[in-house]
Amino acid sequence: MEDEVGVETPSTTRRRGLVAVPLPPPARWRPPAPAPPAPALCAALAAAGASLRLGEPLGRHTSFRIGGPADVFVEVASVSELAGVLRACAEHGAAVFFLGGGTNLLVSDRGARGVVVKLGRAFDFIEWQLAGETPRLRVGAAVPFKRLVLRTVAQGLAGLEFGEGIPGTIGGGLLMNAGAFGGEIGRTVDAIEAVTERGDRVVLPRERLGFAYRRLELPMRAVVTAVQLRLERGEPAALRARLLAAKARRDRMQPRGHPNAGSIFKNPPGAPAGELLEAVGLKGARLGNAMVSMRHANFIVNLGGARASDVKALMDLATRVVRQRLGVELEPEVRLVGEW
Repeated sequence: MEDEVGVETPSTTRRRGLVAVPLPPPARWRPPAPAPPAPALCAALAAAGASLRLGEPLGRHTSFRIGGPADVFVEVASVSELAGVLRACAEHGAAVFFLGGGTNLLVSDRGARGVVVKLGRAFDFIEWQLAGETPRLRVGAAVPFKRLVLRTVAQGLAGLEFGEGIPGTIGGGLLMNAGAFGGEIGRTVDAIEAVTERGDRVVLPRERLGFAYRRLELPMRAVVTAVQLRLERGEPAALRARLLAAKARRDRMQPRGHPNAGSIFKNPPGAPAGELLEAVGLKGARLGNAMVSMRHANFIVNLGGARASDVKALMDLATRVVRQRLGVELEPEVRLVGEW
């Protein structure tokens, strides 16, 4: 790693007698000002019932605690308000980014242009349909994934135990087909409720959904508002045991104490991404206040005041080194948002 300029790893710091001490970002650096939105767009959004925040720092809304300002930030309170907001954006040619729980995201230091939409409390609900042989649920897209897992296990329902500890919301988890320990959310989905970019409400049955490893292909551009799930009945004690086993494994493997965005890279065929990154000596590699976790090399942690540019540079470094030394191409699991 000595040929990688500006990067410190535990091995290089030992050889040079250096100590990697977290430092705050330079005081002179400030996030850039957001672009002022068109008055006509703001008027149309207000007419749809939306309450606007201009220049909202997106680092407040991400698990990484990193991200510059949004031109316009809107937290919608109902499906009808969401439909109105999306219609207004379409009519005025404004780009839209849907922000779920803010996990698995790296938002640029420059922030995000256009309109950032977040679902409010009205989308945090669980409707239980437990009569009959097949239990079904209707779940709002803003429900935290972990809470849904705990509630279903308490009801003696099987199918989501793998998700203990998966951060973020159900809506975000759907879009990346979140999974762990051999399970995936996509296997339990009956249908998805959504609002298209033109403001039309749709229900998309499973046959129209393209679930794959860590992604969901929707047949149209749309914001997910709720999901209909089909689970199975299970023995409560066995379900709780699987839940505890998943939690213990996460606690052993994943970093704690510093903000992060979850797994940075998808696992390529043949070996987990973390093992490949560890094999090339990248554990502990650091740029600014962003560092590859010493506990799990497929995590990058924010030591405090890290910038998106440093995280992205570490991702680029990891991709290049693994390609050069192992001949494996890593694909990001974390989504890059905003201007780069």
